[in-house]
Amino acid sequence: MADDKKKILVVGGGIAGMTAAVEAAEVGHNVVLVERNQYLGGRVAQMHQYFPKLCPPSCGLEINYKRIKSHPNITVMTQAEVVSVDGQEGDFTVAVKVEPRYVNERCTCCGACAEACTLEVEDPFNYNMLKKKAASLPHPRAFPMRYALHPDLVASAEAEAVKKACEYDAIVLDDEPRNETLAVGAIIWATGWNPFDPTAVDYYGFGSNKNVITNVMMERLAAQDGPTGGAILRPSDGQPPNHVLFVQCAGSRDENHLAYCSGICCLASLKQATYVRNQYPDSRVTICFIDIRTPDRLEDFYEKVKRDEGVQFVKSKVADLREDPATGTVTVNGEDTLGGGRFQTTADLVVLAAGIVPQRPAFALEADDYGFLTTTQAAGHHPAGTVTRPVEVSSTVQDATAAALKAIQSLAVRSIDG
Repeated sequence: MADDKKKILVVGGGIAGMTAAVEAAEVGHNVVLVERNQYLGGRVAQMHQYFPKLCPPSCGLEINYKRIKSHPNITVMTQAEVVSVDGQEGDFTVAVKVEPRYVNERCTCCGACAEACTLEVEDPFNYNMLKKKAASLPHPRAFPMRYALHPDLVASAEAEAVKKACEYDAIVLDDEPRNETLAVGAIIWATGWNPFDPTAVDYYGFGSNKNVITNVMMERLAAQDGPTGGAILRPSDGQPPNHVLFVQCAGSRDENHLAYCSGICCLASLKQATYVRNQYPDSRVTICFIDIRTPDRLEDFYEKVKRDEGVQFVKSKVADLREDPATGTVTVNGEDTLGGGRFQTTADLVVLAAGIVPQRPAFALEADDYGFLTTTQAAGHHPAGTVTRPVEVSSTVQDATAAALKAIQSLAVRSIDG
């Protein structure tokens, strides 16, 4: 069998994709890792801390980056997306479209292009909570560590001035999309997840209520490389919140939106409650929940947070959020399902615990009723991580290792058959 038929394609460069790529490469297989963002790391790169140890994910990411960078068997393609797959196990032909970065390998991250740039664009890494220069790093710890130009900058009148500012001739304004064709023997689908968009739930007023944010936005607010330098502040006026309220199951376990439980949202809110209490010891936190779900040994983390007298748990399904335009205070209405009657309070900042939505590839892969990829795919296709079910990081790593083994087995079977 030809060497290219022994290659493994990993689609998605988050923690699942990176893990699968490294595991397969370290037993001798050539791997192509395709990621549609400008950087590897996925959602984990946007996190502030893991639960329950409350440690930063940066150390684990750095280890993976180092292993990938130094491994001769791994080829990384960023800003790349799979557009078609033909063939069968052991003999796939995959078409990949690679978008231009407009910055080549000569980039030294000196920042001269950013200094010369005045155009600002939305910053998706920080969930568009601020704007950034149209010539910039995707984020401060990005891998690959290379600047990129936004297409709006390339099309603008200042593009030439930005190009001239680079003394290393790293800017390529006439860079264009290109198509690549890959021959591989097995495919690992690790395309990850997107946060549920709570604008679909009109009574939350997400988007119109400035001080109603999502859990992923809260994660960036707490991060030192986030939009506020790690300070948890109200978006409306940049002031510290005295009372932060978390709304659990924001759209989840709801037949009108996400009928399933995403599993990790309770733990994420418990973790973020510690962010608030550690940063503002005199603050209050309220967590409105349907059920608190902290499986296995993570129950200890729940008990630890519950012992904090500054954290209140209210069993309530929140039915209405209304922000006072003058003060930014959010009035929260719901039902107290334990005590009975109406629950009402005011909060300075409300965090919606939005669930996990699978980021499915645009192909006819088998999915369950909720859109997650099943493990019963055609031979040679191996889904891994949160595209298969809502799952936390440690289980995602285990899942990715299993997918790498299955992909290797695919090649072994085809080699014997062939």
